[in-house]
Amino acid sequence: MNDHAKRYGTLVLLRHGQTRWSESGQYTGRTNIPLTDVGVQQARDAGARLRALFPNGFADGDVYCSDLRRAMTTAQEAGFASPTLTADLEEWDYGRAEGRTREELFAALGEEWDVWGQGPTALADHLAGERVEIFPDGQQITIINGPGESIEEAAARARRVIDRAIPALEAGRDVLCVAHAHILRILTTQWLGMEPRFGRHLKLDTAHICALSVYKGDHVIWKWNV
Repeated sequence: MNDHAKRYGTLVLLRHGQTRWSESGQYTGRTNIPLTDVGVQQARDAGARLRALFPNGFADGDVYCSDLRRAMTTAQEAGFASPTLTADLEEWDYGRAEGRTREELFAALGEEWDVWGQGPTALADHLAGERVEIFPDGQQITIINGPGESIEEAAARARRVIDRAIPALEAGRDVLCVAHAHILRILTTQWLGMEPRFGRHLKLDTAHICALSVYKGDHVIWKWNV
């Protein structure tokens, strides 16, 4: 890492570990589903990678986490017992796409739906409502298909997280955010000063790490999806 970036802290992003829906391809926004056993181990492994990448760790108050179960479990299993929970890091609210796969949406709509281009708020009213999915272990998950959230609303939340982190970063401290794929990709676009839909080009796998910093005065991506 260059000298300038060392003087400015690093904004570190960690996506939560595997869930049943991350494997099935169902859109997972606000539904509070747990990690799989694989996801728990992924979170522990991510904690080890974080300690190797950032041996000085993160100060109290410099770890932020979505208040959804899969993110909180990931933070805890990665070694962060008391993160600052914030709804601003919750996943993009997919609304009527929640709990559905792209194939199911195509069957319901008769055409392809593009989450980045059209957004959740464009989905048809007949997909609204509540339903229950029963997992193989018998656990019942309530799925709420509400109006959803525009990408601009999600980006505004992401900017609030960045604003909260800036004082620590300017003081040279690293800050960790544990959250979800789409909101972290959107957050990255806001760090870079780009239009939020650019996030579609930033692939982020479960329990993988990204690092954002400053290089010669510019906001940059230092590491991605490691």
